[in-house]
Amino acid sequence: MHSYLRAIGFSNIKKKKDLDSLMNFAMQSPDKKEMAEIEESCLFTEISKDFTKSVGINIRGEYNEDNEFSTSYYYPYFKGKGITTNEDVSVEKHAEKESYAGIVDDVKVGVSLIFYLQNIAEYINEKRIGTLAKQNISITLSALSISGTIILPISKSEKQLKNTKEASINRNTLIAAARNGDEDAIESLTLEDIDTYTMISKRILNEDVFTIVDSYFMPYGIECDQYSILGEITDMEVETNTYTQEEIYILTLNTNAMTFDVCINKKDLVGEPEIGRRFKGIIWMQGKINFPV
Repeated sequence: MHSYLRAIGFSNIKKKKDLDSLMNFAMQSPDKKEMAEIEESCLFTEISKDFTKSVGINIRGEYNEDNEFSTSYYYPYFKGKGITTNEDVSVEKHAEKESYAGIVDDVKVGVSLIFYLQNIAEYINEKRIGTLAKQNISITLSALSISGTIILPISKSEKQLKNTKEASINRNTLIAAARNGDEDAIESLTLEDIDTYTMISKRILNEDVFTIVDSYFMPYGIECDQYSILGEITDMEVETNTYTQEEIYILTLNTNAMTFDVCINKKDLVGEPEIGRRFKGIIWMQGKINFPV
């Protein structure tokens, strides 16, 4: 059973017969099919079934020369909104099956961001015609979570918000320069980190860590596309799974100045989400490469 199946409203799927019934339902009434030729007489196929306007199940497999479909695996997906980043993306195939990981170096995050690629068939087809070499490709990130907590926001004045935004822009500029070998930028970042460490060491004696740390984005566990995050909720909505009638939260988060959506089952979220409050949890990052039309 896929660990993140419950995130999209399938917390009641416990047995294999229940999963088989769900897979048969999805196969018999798909909402979308995407195909790509990976070998001669072998069509890689993605069959998608939506259970809300944002989430669903993707079944991946192959059609052989006799037009018979063989299922390889499935995964729950969540379609994010908007554009998360325009940074260059690299794509690598996983060793054990026809699935891919995307890697983006975004200065706002501070780490190489790895995500599970959603639109594989489209990627294979676009790669064949050379679209990946073009400059106007963007990434839409989205995430599933099966464990989250709502935390109250940090009270900030307009001046503090402005200063924080300016400091973030300046730091991103320095990081970009440091990556290009600018020694002055490297020195400035080092001094800034020392000042930050000194400030936190003093404040942590009398304050809770979440009154000091506004947001964070850190790798989690041994799987490279899972992260521990803390971010501000900038938008939210509730959707209902049409198959199970379970409610799921769709939260738009601002984490380290990066915006993306998170989907979590209402049963798995501790606290009441509201715009302005913060979400803390573990996520599985997915992403779609937006190719030019």
